[in-house]
Amino acid sequence: MDILKYTDDHKRFRQRLREFLETEVTPYVDQWEKDHITPKEAWRKMGRAGFLCTWVPKEYGGMGGDFLYSVIAGEEMARTNHTGLAAMLHSDIIVPYIYSFGSEAQKKKYLPGCVSGDIITAVAMTEPGAGSDLAGMQTTAEIEGDEVVINGSKTFISNGINCGLVIVAAKDPAEKNPYQSISLYIVEDGTPGFKRGRHLEKMGFHSQDTAELFFSNCRVPKENLLGGQGAGFMLLMQKLQQERLMCAIGGQAAMELILEMTIDYCKKTSDASGKPISKYQATQFALVEMATEVKVSRAFVDKLAAEHAAGETIIVETSMAKYWTTDLVSKIAKRCLDLFGDFGLTENCPLARAVRDVRVMSIFAGSNEIMKGIAAKFMGL
Repeated sequence: MDILKYTDDHKRFRQRLREFLETEVTPYVDQWEKDHITPKEAWRKMGRAGFLCTWVPKEYGGMGGDFLYSVIAGEEMARTNHTGLAAMLHSDIIVPYIYSFGSEAQKKKYLPGCVSGDIITAVAMTEPGAGSDLAGMQTTAEIEGDEVVINGSKTFISNGINCGLVIVAAKDPAEKNPYQSISLYIVEDGTPGFKRGRHLEKMGFHSQDTAELFFSNCRVPKENLLGGQGAGFMLLMQKLQQERLMCAIGGQAAMELILEMTIDYCKKTSDASGKPISKYQATQFALVEMATEVKVSRAFVDKLAAEHAAGETIIVETSMAKYWTTDLVSKIAKRCLDLFGDFGLTENCPLARAVRDVRVMSIFAGSNEIMKGIAAKFMGL
């Protein structure tokens, strides 16, 4: 019995998306990896085909789909075995801030472009000296007349090069309570005082444009405030359940793809005697053990997706799922790599990229140690 109840419309959407990715994304991934960036045109193609921000209501240019469309999009993107076209980050983590907390004017101005792919979004929280602990933030935002003046720097910002709009977290230096000092501001590309720094070189995520961002007397209208003044910390906290669940969905889909590729390789590859690798007991046991873990994980993730779609509060459970899936996908990737033998060391092996890419998943969106700390707190430990 399936936990998630996909309709015929969902299934047609999945098939249409899979066909789109097979023709418009997968053939170009190797080049994007070499270029260390995904072209903006790929975003526009995906948006115009109806695969970005599927939940956005029709009055803002979206299709008004339910959460299962986001699940499908996240899973199918993971099957492309690359991270440059970070549709999940854009569609289901960043853009929801604009819809949930933006003014009507902001929603009308930005949401249609987010849906079409003409606007690529980023969120700037992490700083050189402040990662998961937002209280350590140093970027400031001071009101001067009808404007807000932002000063500071951000780092490790996904979509940092391509973004046409960035949601910036900054604090009011006059407010002594660090959690009541943070506000969120919309900064558009081309705003004076907003500059990009280095396009960061990373171990994995090669086609994903991760960058430094600098704000030097960057002036934006007060109307660019997102949500209430000083409400930034609470707004960020409200969206963490979905952010961590989407991370878990991505990790789950990635481990399923990695295992699928490994099983296929073991069935098709023979040793010197002509015997397929999959016929050896050691290989069989390893694959069965991993397949079992993947299926157990799938049941947990699907249950949480169903509960989230129903509007339930599952903060602790999504924190558990985020740490569980992202730890497990890294473990499975490394174990599968062993089964590829010498081939696994070459760039021609699809697992080489996967092993690099999945490693960071236990770090972003709150490290897995923080996930365990959240669960421990709610368990009364």
